[in-house]
Amino acid sequence: HVEGDVEPLGRGGTFLGQHVLTPRHGVAVQVNAFNFPVWGPLEKLAPAFLAGVPTLIKPASPTAFLTARLVELIVDSGLLPDGAVQFVAGSLGDAFDHLTGQDLVSFTGSAATAQTLRSHPGIVRNSVRFSAEADSLNLAALGPDAGPGTEEFDLFVKALTTEMTVKAGQKCTAIRRAFVPRAHVDAVVEAVTARLGKVVVGAPGAEGVRMGALASLDQREEVRRSVKALRDAGRIVFGDPDRVEVTGADADRGAFVSPLLLVGDPDRAEPHEVEAFGPVSTVLPYDTTEQLVDYAARGQGSLAGSVVSADPEFVREVVLGVAPFHGRVHVLNARDAGESTGHGSPLPQLVHGGPGRAGGGEEMGGVRGVFHHMQRTAVQADPDSLAAITGRWVAGARRHESDVHPFRKHLEELRPGDCLVAGPRRVTREDVEHFAEFTGDTFYAHMDEAAAAANPLFGQRVAHGYLVVSLAAGLFVDPDPGPVLANFGVDGLRFLTPVRFDDELTVTLTCKQLTPRESAGYGEVRWDADVTR
Repeated sequence: HVEGDVEPLGRGGTFLGQHVLTPRHGVAVQVNAFNFPVWGPLEKLAPAFLAGVPTLIKPASPTAFLTARLVELIVDSGLLPDGAVQFVAGSLGDAFDHLTGQDLVSFTGSAATAQTLRSHPGIVRNSVRFSAEADSLNLAALGPDAGPGTEEFDLFVKALTTEMTVKAGQKCTAIRRAFVPRAHVDAVVEAVTARLGKVVVGAPGAEGVRMGALASLDQREEVRRSVKALRDAGRIVFGDPDRVEVTGADADRGAFVSPLLLVGDPDRAEPHEVEAFGPVSTVLPYDTTEQLVDYAARGQGSLAGSVVSADPEFVREVVLGVAPFHGRVHVLNARDAGESTGHGSPLPQLVHGGPGRAGGGEEMGGVRGVFHHMQRTAVQADPDSLAAITGRWVAGARRHESDVHPFRKHLEELRPGDCLVAGPRRVTREDVEHFAEFTGDTFYAHMDEAAAAANPLFGQRVAHGYLVVSLAAGLFVDPDPGPVLANFGVDGLRFLTPVRFDDELTVTLTCKQLTPRESAGYGEVRWDADVTR
């Protein structure tokens, strides 16, 4: 992959720089948490596969049976080359001892485990690229404008209850801290309590059930311990950590727990340090925007935060204030609610990860996730060598003229550097005035002699830049039907010097880059068009 523009490194144009990315010659080792046994492996596999790097999947043991079935389905589909995906259930053994500088490790799980893996001698010794997604005390903030009766208030209440109950709150992006203006705390508690009261807990297949069990009995005990710590800084206003009414299952044998809503003291440390990894959230009052931003930072780094408000100034202040501590910030209001994917939904186009406590990693993010699995190399070379390396013609590299117009060549016949030189074409006063009348572009620099003379850039009337572009197209276009289907855009158009009456234009059209699109039956050709006078 060729990244960015060519960088001139010398005045004469014979020494250039270019960044290129190539696939690492290693393996992407992914170590996943128990709560995403399917989505977790897939979101890590996709960019690694696109980068040309094979993946080793190591799921958490409690839900490894689901990941094993996923891998079976992938392998049996025959869609991937042999070796593109490997799977290990249970311990990785001494695998980390064999990591090299070409390998990568992506971890999702607890901050403590991330620290242990990050400091493994094999990773430290070989500077293995390591990405972690860890604990996260994500927030949702209700704006002062979003009081009871507003659509934003209802959206906040719905988002909070949804994040508490989906997957029984076992999501790394779930809302743990709900910041509410002090004046609206009682109203939020009342509204959230009403919604939680309608949530039926039990076996997923049972009629009316809206929330299932935690992943294990051990996980239930861990949630109870965390809630006990949170109660030191607040009080439970909905739910009981020790008992819950269950439908279609045994409440004692299953890892069921009630949704639990607390109201806490934001000046205490516990709400900003203790994560109950289940259907648990704490409402925390705030008085000023500055105070809200300060409280948000006490979480020491989060994956996701939501700001629910229709006040652009409040939104701006909060988003820019909390952004250094968040990997993603979601603004929710009546305008975007219909299309919003919600607080807890990472999207492949956007990065997923967060600073500090959240692990410091980034996953997905469109092409960024692919680049993570590649090596960026700065190449310094002469134009011809750089063109050969990248497969793209660059300014200063050799051009190839022939008797065949480039537009008469099919895609498989074209080569970067194939060119056409056409012209000259004299630009007349009549051309400029006709273009102005025809298009309606009567800007003074083209039509007003005195005003143009006073312009320090021109000193006299000049031709329209788009007239110059049009005349250039007239010079290089081949009119007859042929391989060319359509022109769909112009990139990097620049007007570097004025064109005056009676100047003569010459255009050099050079094939710059070829991109076959075999499945579509055609390809894309990028051209360099250089117009001189």
